[in-house]
Amino acid sequence: MSNVVAVSGNPRVGSRTHRVGLALARALSGGSPVTDLEVITIADQLFAAPDQRSTELKQALTTLREADLAIIATPVYKASYTGLLKSFLDLYNAGDLNSVVAVPVVVSGSPTHSFVGEIHLRPLLTELGAVVATPSFALVEKNLDDLGTLVRDWTRQHHPTIDRLLHR
Repeated sequence: MSNVVAVSGNPRVGSRTHRVGLALARALSGGSPVTDLEVITIADQLFAAPDQRSTELKQALTTLREADLAIIATPVYKASYTGLLKSFLDLYNAGDLNSVVAVPVVVSGSPTHSFVGEIHLRPLLTELGAVVATPSFALVEKNLDDLGTLVRDWTRQHHPTIDRLLHR
């Protein structure tokens, strides 16, 4: 697999969300190079008029559209994904991600917010055409020290499904 993209919906560079999304992307890529999109690097351009959007933002949109596998990671704020992530994904039309296999990733402060990937993020990605065939990867912040084990366990269980989709 050569075209794996990790998108972080956290506005902070180097956030826990970024770290979790990238760890899952690396595990699912099997050691292949990972394209890393940090939404924060393009946040200022998200709200510009379409004709004023930067080359960097346009490239980020193209990179995600052309991905084989996309890890879409978000922290949970007020029981939902971030507005920054929503603003970025709103730049796509329905069906624009129709060749992308996507995995929602949620990093929350409480286990009660683990549902965000399934209830909120999955329908959005599906509307955009992405194939979301596995459960979300949900991590509670207090379990960050176990990130490697949790990623390994999730990957063992769900990588065969993702691999079949990517090689269909």
